[in-house]
Amino acid sequence: MANFYLDNPSMKHHLHHPLMKRIVELKERNYRDKDTCDYAPIDFEDAMDSYEKVLEIVGEICGDIIGPNAESVDHEGPSVKDGRVTYAAGTRQNLDAVVKAGLMGVAMPRRYNGLNFPIVPYIMAADLVSRADAGFENLWGLQDCAETLYEFGNEEQRQKYIPRICAGETMSMDLTEPDAGSDLQSVMLKATYSEKDGCWYLNGVKRFITNGDSDIHLVLARSEDGTKDGRGLSMFIYDKKNGGVDVRRIENKMGIKGSPTCELVYKNAKAELCGDRKLGLIKYVMALMNGARLGIMAQAVGISEAAYREGLAYAKDRKQFGKAIIEFPAVYEMIALMRAKADASRSMLYETARFVDMYKAFEDVAKERKLTPEERTEYKYYSKLADAFTPMGKGMTTEYANQNAYDSIQIHGGSGFMKDYACERIYRDARITNIYEGTTQLQVVAAIRHVTTGTYLSRIREYEAINYKPELGDLKKKLMAMTETYEKLVAMVLETKDNEYLDFQARRLVEAGAHCVMGYLLLQDANQDETYRRSAEVYINYGQAEINKINGYISSFDMEDLGYYKQ
Repeated sequence: MANFYLDNPSMKHHLHHPLMKRIVELKERNYRDKDTCDYAPIDFEDAMDSYEKVLEIVGEICGDIIGPNAESVDHEGPSVKDGRVTYAAGTRQNLDAVVKAGLMGVAMPRRYNGLNFPIVPYIMAADLVSRADAGFENLWGLQDCAETLYEFGNEEQRQKYIPRICAGETMSMDLTEPDAGSDLQSVMLKATYSEKDGCWYLNGVKRFITNGDSDIHLVLARSEDGTKDGRGLSMFIYDKKNGGVDVRRIENKMGIKGSPTCELVYKNAKAELCGDRKLGLIKYVMALMNGARLGIMAQAVGISEAAYREGLAYAKDRKQFGKAIIEFPAVYEMIALMRAKADASRSMLYETARFVDMYKAFEDVAKERKLTPEERTEYKYYSKLADAFTPMGKGMTTEYANQNAYDSIQIHGGSGFMKDYACERIYRDARITNIYEGTTQLQVVAAIRHVTTGTYLSRIREYEAINYKPELGDLKKKLMAMTETYEKLVAMVLETKDNEYLDFQARRLVEAGAHCVMGYLLLQDANQDETYRRSAEVYINYGQAEINKINGYISSFDMEDLGYYKQ
């Protein structure tokens, strides 16, 4: 019996981070539910034990059901008939398993029948599911939409919908349209309020909607007549039970084939306003997208792990010229770097998840009482870090997922190009991660202000101030030199006072900062656990070489050459 949680010690390593004690205390309000709910923890140790037990269940389902079903789901895929979607047989089996195990509504409060887990163990489960089948993670992970409903819906809506999600009903977020992809301000799906019926009706078309035939939809629609920008958009809840939405077609995709990506037609679909009018894009979708981006980071990390394991297994087994190919430097270098990128990505994922956990916990506490000045300061600190690390993390982890998937096929050689090996499916699944929920280029747009305002540098300095074991001293010196180069590069670009030039070099600056951040995160891992030493050494050497390349490019760039890149 395979168990994807137990066979990967790094999961437990990240689960038991020192900040978890503070996160759990805030999430559990000092364990006040222990007297009224029989599955509520009595203390921190009991809470951590619960997370471990649930993650073991997730790991078992991933190893015994979701993973083995991945190939058949990829071949069969979902189908559509008479406006309704039917999942592949393996997908139905997967959903049945996670619902029976109580793995829906993981992060929702107990009063709505959720498990009340923090973000970290929930995202850890998403990491495990993604390693088993990245396409299925798109279905299971959309329960995260319930977080937006919880944050911005009214209590009647929470009571009405969240228990249904916890019981196993699925969700979707209906944002994009044929003429509104990344530019969501252009959304034109029409929301009209009927005074006679006392409700809203939706009309129009949505496209590229993941799990578009779900039970409960969060829908971005134009509620204000005469508007053309984001200020005219509101968020709505559509219940499939009310009818009015049909699936016109399922997209024929390159990868994540088990996840139906749908074109939807809304015809007088009855809906409820979620939150306040005009804040649909400005406030609610931004929150929804940040949560989704964290989920895509988890998906990317799971894919990186799967790609590495496929490559490693093949390299050990495949023999050429009388020995296993893993003994050749060209191959063992690839394997070591794949492991380092997967470990660095996972460290970045859980660092970001902890920041999100902290600020969301304070937001939830603030619904019950006023935060103290100290708590308010702490809230602002972690909110800023979450805002900075989410785009950097989403950009880097998804690029690394693609690189690991690419290298996994390269290790397999011609065999990797065939559908006989899982790496072929993993490669196709990886490709979407650095596109949806905001391309890497859009993540750079979100991250660059944290380069220019010093958010990343300040956090790197905090990492630098940690006491590390003497044997890690040389690695720390390399990171300090990398940080000095990063700081110099930022100053060099800002000195030009040219916004177009800053935008041109933005990706290089963000990546340089990311190499410092991820290097230090791995150094901290190695400081706590010797097994991370190799990945820290490999990644920091890699990051140093990458920063040197970026330094060479920016230092020698003539601003007059900028014109060569324009059409």
